[in-house]
Amino acid sequence: MAYQKVNADQRAPGHSQYLDNDDLQATALDLEWDMEKELEEPGFDQFQLDSAENQNLGHSETTDLNLDSIQPATSPKGRFQRLQEESDYISHYTRSAPKSNRCNFCHLLKILCTAIIVFIFGILIGYYIHTNCPSDSPSSGTVDHQLYQEILKTIQAEDIKKSFRNLVQLYKSEDDMEVSKKIKTQWTSLGLEDVQFVNYSVLLNLPGLSPSTVTLSSSGECFHPDGQPCSEEARKESSQDLLYSYAAYSAKGTLKAEVIDVSYGMADDLKRIRKMKNVTNRIALLKLGKLPLLYKLSLLEKAGFGGVLLYIDPCDLPKTVNPSHDIFMVPLNPGGDPSTPGYPSVDGSFRQSQSNLTSLLVQPISASLVAKLISSPKARTKNDVCSPLQLPNNEIRVVSLQVQTVTKLKTVTNVVGYVMGLTSPDRYIIVGSHHHTAHSYNGQEWASSTAIITAFIRALMPKVKRGWRPDRTIVFCSWGGTAFGNIGSYEWGEDFKTVLQKNVVAYINLHSPIRGNSTLRPVASPSLQQLVVEKNNFNCTRRTQCPETNISSIQIQGDADYFINHLGVPSVQFAYEDIKTLEGPSFLSEALFSTQSTTVEEMDPFFKLHETITKLSGEVILQIANEPVLPFNALDIALEVQNNLKGDQPNTHQLLAMASRLRESAELFQSDEMRPANDPKERAPIRIRMLNDILQDMEKSFLVQQVPPGFYRNILYHLDERTGQFSILVEAWEHCKPLATDETLQEALSKVLNSINSAHVYFKAGLDVFKSVLDGKN
Repeated sequence: MAYQKVNADQRAPGHSQYLDNDDLQATALDLEWDMEKELEEPGFDQFQLDSAENQNLGHSETTDLNLDSIQPATSPKGRFQRLQEESDYISHYTRSAPKSNRCNFCHLLKILCTAIIVFIFGILIGYYIHTNCPSDSPSSGTVDHQLYQEILKTIQAEDIKKSFRNLVQLYKSEDDMEVSKKIKTQWTSLGLEDVQFVNYSVLLNLPGLSPSTVTLSSSGECFHPDGQPCSEEARKESSQDLLYSYAAYSAKGTLKAEVIDVSYGMADDLKRIRKMKNVTNRIALLKLGKLPLLYKLSLLEKAGFGGVLLYIDPCDLPKTVNPSHDIFMVPLNPGGDPSTPGYPSVDGSFRQSQSNLTSLLVQPISASLVAKLISSPKARTKNDVCSPLQLPNNEIRVVSLQVQTVTKLKTVTNVVGYVMGLTSPDRYIIVGSHHHTAHSYNGQEWASSTAIITAFIRALMPKVKRGWRPDRTIVFCSWGGTAFGNIGSYEWGEDFKTVLQKNVVAYINLHSPIRGNSTLRPVASPSLQQLVVEKNNFNCTRRTQCPETNISSIQIQGDADYFINHLGVPSVQFAYEDIKTLEGPSFLSEALFSTQSTTVEEMDPFFKLHETITKLSGEVILQIANEPVLPFNALDIALEVQNNLKGDQPNTHQLLAMASRLRESAELFQSDEMRPANDPKERAPIRIRMLNDILQDMEKSFLVQQVPPGFYRNILYHLDERTGQFSILVEAWEHCKPLATDETLQEALSKVLNSINSAHVYFKAGLDVFKSVLDGKN
């Protein structure tokens, strides 16, 4: 009993009335001592409850009592929530809750109700703002795919057809500014931003006032390149296209010499011929195809030839094509303005005084003229079996070759416009087509190219006008001077090289989209092949026939050249081909015919193929421009390198070991960095930016400084689909066959080895950077 009194005395005066009632109860216990055993436990329980209540309300300290069983504020859910959930928390006590507790409960209930109302009101406001205001955050993959389809479904074949026909009517103008102005006006009307002309004054090699001629010394007969006699009447009957049957940047003059048949001009052909004849200052009869023309001319020039009659053997073309009288043009320019090699043709630039890029007199001629030179009336014999054109070994033909060209400074015009990116405006996806250039002929392929790029702009801009933008900037370019060696694209690239080296993400090539109608032939960098496969498979699901498409990295014609070979930019091209043409020799597309044996509208009368190319290219453009992580595959580059080293190739053991290390580092990079970044929860902006910077520069490791003429500096690209090895190694093996030394081969092997090692170091450095960043955060 004394214990109770001491505790009662320790209570601070001025406490609540419940404390006073306890004191009265303790006094009553003193008066009724005989009831001590009956009242002691209830009194203690009551004291415990009151002590807990006063501890909560008055924050008094009680250190000598064990109150663990009724602590009210230890729940992580909060005191009021626990009181709500544990209904028997207070009700198990026999004494009813005091009045102040009921008031406290009501007060907390009011607070809870107010909080719930404010919370619900906040949700309503947030929902209203979200539904009425556009969000700048990246969309999910599903939303992006729906967006792409909304854009692409507006592309219609009929619109492309109208645009194509309007363009074809303009190309006959001698001034290409008319075509350029038409393109600029159309792009501007569609809403493209800051469409402008970018002009360069360049050195063009043009045909002379009269056509070149070939005269037979034995009979004195004179022929034009198409095989027609040199009489005035025959020239009047022929069109002006006769003038454009020439090799741009060839040497000019007259050469009278024996004609020596060198077939395709391969290393083995020249080795065989040089053993039999003196070839110095002779005229080579050369077939186009199998290897780049510039490379074959370099071999002939080194061997000592003085001139070249260039032709296409009818046996190398599909049976449906009869090019016997067709004349064509070839550019001998590796790229850009020949008077300013390696730097842009801007005002004040020093110009080198060279009008020709080879010492050879080069003249393209028709198959019918070749047949007259070798005294063979037909190239095809009985049973429709084609006999290749060939000069008999025991016969001598002497001709007089006259080549006439004129070199002039002319203005080449590029048309450039863009859609500015939202989150990464300093990263560019370049989409390139080309337009007709005066003083040349490109058939109708340029009109297809321009109509397709315009159709995509037409589909894209309505979304842009409604507020949507891609994450990265899309730059649209229509190049001029393509027929003379991709001059417009080279000069623009050299002009903005410092910016482009750092900022260009990909190049989409629309050079010649319709070259046939039987098979779709995509060409892509190794890092982009997986993306192209996905898009092609999706397109196949919408067609009745879906043959397996072979996607490869091979050398292609057109303005992608500078971006692939000087900037190391991943590229993509979709084009329809004639499958029979693909079965023939490669590099026949180097010839630019004045008139196509089959027009574009004959190959694609309803322009459905144009529509397919536009949609496939458009979806690739949108995905590269809008995906948070660039859709490039690092591991595919390593696999491509290993595939290039397969087969019975000498001296490649070091290359194989280095390729294996490259694959290991690429696999580690793919699994440790790329896969986590594809998870939206892991997409930290700094991490994504670092990753994309690594992805866009992967191919730069495979640029080599010196390659044979006509070969790609980017060694990831093959010569053709039949060649599965590194092109510079193939050339080195062929070159070393007739030689006792293997210095050329060792040099080529060293270049490939250094490229593979550079890529391996590049991936390892990327992994180290990510590791350092993560360690710094920890």
